[in-house]
Amino acid sequence: MSLSNKKAASTLEESGAPWDNQVKEDFHVAVYKDRYPVTEGHLLFVPKYNTPEVIEDAFYDAYKHGLEMVNRGECEGFNIGMNFGKTAGQTIMYPHVHLIPRRQGDCEDPTGGVRNVIPGKGNYKK
Repeated sequence: MSLSNKKAASTLEESGAPWDNQVKEDFHVAVYKDRYPVTEGHLLFVPKYNTPEVIEDAFYDAYKHGLEMVNRGECEGFNIGMNFGKTAGQTIMYPHVHLIPRRQGDCEDPTGGVRNVIPGKGNYKK
């Protein structure tokens, strides 16, 4: 089994991805504001190279940034996720990690978090 999407470009530069509102970057990861944010502060952490190691860096950077947002009082929590493949909802075929800040009251019932991608499967406590 391949650990990367071989159909995707091997670098961000080659990908032709539509991201244009860059917030910051480092050697491995570029960070953009999401064009269609789920919540205020929704960011995309985009690996500059399509390799498992650099994708891991993107997840780490998103997690670290999410913790910083919580510590600054910008949100109470956050979700981090990645869509891989059309059946998982991926529309830009280059790997990218979503950081979605969460705030009290931003949805009726946040129980289950990312489980809510499948309607009716989020709250496993019911």
